Amino acid sequence: MTAAERSTEDGTAVVEFVFVAIVVLVPLMYLVLAASALQRNVLAVTQAAREAGRAFATAEDETAGLDRADHAVRVALTDQGLDGGDAALRWVEPGAGCAGPPAVPTLEPGAEFAACVVRTFRLPAVPGYLDAGGNTVAGVFTVHVDDFRSRR
Repeated sequence: MTAAERSTEDGTAVVEFVFVAIVVLVPLMYLVLAASALQRNVLAVTQAAREAGRAFATAEDETAGLDRADHAVRVALTDQGLDGGDAALRWVEPGAGCAGPPAVPTLEPGAEFAACVVRTFRLPAVPGYLDAGGNTVAGVFTVHVDDFRSRR
């Protein structure tokens, strides 16, 4: 290869590297960002359902339990850096999932029901017309009131 031929190819490796980096690394970085957003929301609603169920089961009465459960959901979501007011807490039959029939939570000894927290979120940098209103995640926690709980 002569000096003239080498001089025409100087810098092409840099251009090729930059092109490949843009084509491959930018989508890869977005994929990591989107997966992180999804995982953060899944962890948040799962923790919120667990804390809501435990807050209700350890309350003095049903009214205080419902208030404590709502507060526990807000705190669990805020812990993950999410807005605590945009999640819905439902009480459902155990094992039925969040779409199951509603249940009335009670503090009777041996009672079982499930706390279900549902939240809709949007992936980062996705326009609203492509996102179709967002993505929904749900967390469920089955609550078993202690068999030896005494009514206070």
